[in-house]
Amino acid sequence: MPQEQERRSQQSQQSSQTDGQETARVESDFAEQASGLDALLDDIESTLETNAEEYVSSFVQKGGE
Repeated sequence: MPQEQERRSQQSQQSSQTDGQETARVESDFAEQASGLDALLDDIESTLETNAEEYVSSFVQKGGE
């Protein structure tokens, strides 16, 4: 019985470590995605500040197209 309990304890610790590593990986991936999205939004904002009319007109249909 004590050996079985010790084995369960070791498995639990290994599972906790794996969960911690997975959580760290997911958080890292999320941070990278958030950083990329921020850069994209900054680029769009910069474009709109410099030539908003031209940017918007490129999406407007002309002549009923």
